[in-house]
Amino acid sequence: MMKNDKSIDGLRPRSAKKPATAKPVTKPTAKPAAKTAIKPAAKTSTKPVAKQPTKQIEVQTVDDFLKPVQAFDLTEGGELVKSKKTRKEKKAEKKAAKLEKKALKKPHKVRKIIAYVLLVIVLALIGLICWAVFWGNDIIAKITGGQGNVFDLIHWVDDVYDPLKTDANGRTNILAFGTSGYNMDGDEGYGVHDGAQLTDSIMAISLNQETGDIAMASLPRDLKASPTCTATGKINEVYWCNNMYGDNEEAGATALMAEVGSILGIEFQYYAHVNWGSLEQIVNIVDGITVVLDEDIEDYYYTGAVYQAGVEYRLDGAQAVGLSRARHGTVGGDFSRGSSQQKILIGIKNRVIERDFSITDYLSLASALGDNLRTNFSLSELKTLAHLTFDFDFDSMRQIPLFDPGKGVYLFTTGTINGISYVLPAAGVGNYGAVQAQVATLLSNDPRTYENPTILILNAKDEEGLAAAEKAKLEEAGYTVNAIDNTEVKGFELSYNLYALTNKPGTKQMLEKFYNNTYIMSASELPEGISRDYDFVIVIGPALAEEELEEETEEQ
Repeated sequence: MMKNDKSIDGLRPRSAKKPATAKPVTKPTAKPAAKTAIKPAAKTSTKPVAKQPTKQIEVQTVDDFLKPVQAFDLTEGGELVKSKKTRKEKKAEKKAAKLEKKALKKPHKVRKIIAYVLLVIVLALIGLICWAVFWGNDIIAKITGGQGNVFDLIHWVDDVYDPLKTDANGRTNILAFGTSGYNMDGDEGYGVHDGAQLTDSIMAISLNQETGDIAMASLPRDLKASPTCTATGKINEVYWCNNMYGDNEEAGATALMAEVGSILGIEFQYYAHVNWGSLEQIVNIVDGITVVLDEDIEDYYYTGAVYQAGVEYRLDGAQAVGLSRARHGTVGGDFSRGSSQQKILIGIKNRVIERDFSITDYLSLASALGDNLRTNFSLSELKTLAHLTFDFDFDSMRQIPLFDPGKGVYLFTTGTINGISYVLPAAGVGNYGAVQAQVATLLSNDPRTYENPTILILNAKDEEGLAAAEKAKLEEAGYTVNAIDNTEVKGFELSYNLYALTNKPGTKQMLEKFYNNTYIMSASELPEGISRDYDFVIVIGPALAEEELEEETEEQ
């Protein structure tokens, strides 16, 4: 039996301190209760206090101190079980907990990133729209003289076209003129020279919206004009004299339209002012143009433009500018240069139609035109003009000759006045009667007037007088018949067999209507033995049976 003064392991237990005054508390247990210390009661107040529930105090006994504590986990067989985890296991648990925490946070971070990306995109779109509106408005305002804005482009998608203004003859006349600088300030890459705002090129473009007819005429820059702001008095000074400081484009263009109109005898509704910068940029944007000239050009020393007539040339922007400025080494001087400029214009139009343009190309074209083109067209009128441009047959576009030795046209000459060299009307200084008559004839709305077609009528039937009767019928309708005859050539199956041997589209269209939309054949379809010295040949063939005539009409 153990002694009462020692614990199980032989150590003396600590004795509990006894309070000075303490009442024994007994517990209804089998064993005697241990003595406990009780705190002295607090000083009571004289006021009545609500009765509080009695709290039972747990009393520790000596046995509680002597109760053994299990330090290790033991199996039923008494084997020792480790209660602590290894360092590797703890590390793995921490890693797993960290990954779980990261996985929980990941969706939140992804949403955050997506929100940031969307915000950047929205801000970029807003900025792009603002830039496009500002940039578009600036370009449109420059081109149209403030007659439109970028929101007007919305109406470009519809198929409604406002007709262009016309003169008394129903034609729309546009004055196209160019200044020598590579921008509207006259900069040529090494500074601005004194003559940068002089008009190096002056071209009248006249079109008929109903028939698609289009014609062009060029005037030389050294042409003697009405008195200007200088003693020289050449036509290339008119624009500059009325827009000397570059702040009144409309005044300069209006004055030049009036001067050119009085010389040619026409009224201008629109103008287009370009410079060499626009020409070079546009030709490069469309990846070059193709031209075929009517005469040799050997301008070795000034522009380096050397070309042979009838040969197809591919030009880049710089070469196009060189050709458009070349007047030395040519037959007609400034008139030859004007003809070359017209060829370049046709080349650009053809290239624009045949080439597939990207968004970048369109933006580049818009930028080039915005910086280097000034017009008085409204935006809706530009839309109509663009539509007509694609509808017109530019291959049949006519060049009105004012000085063309090859065609025997000598409406202008050169001369010296007070030591200054000028281009003058052949009829005398200030006498433009012959020039105006030529222009009026070639701008007539009747294609037979400006195309001057030659017609041959042949009778292939065994019946006399048919060719003469047909001639009288055509002349009564306003045609000129140059010759009639009989022919022994066979093989004509139609009552009227029409052949077009040259390109005179206006007269061809009129003959088709005159003969009830009869198909007009080409020169290659004309049988051997028939003269080819005429523009049109009409052969009266054997009459078809009534049933065949009905079938032919249905096919047409």
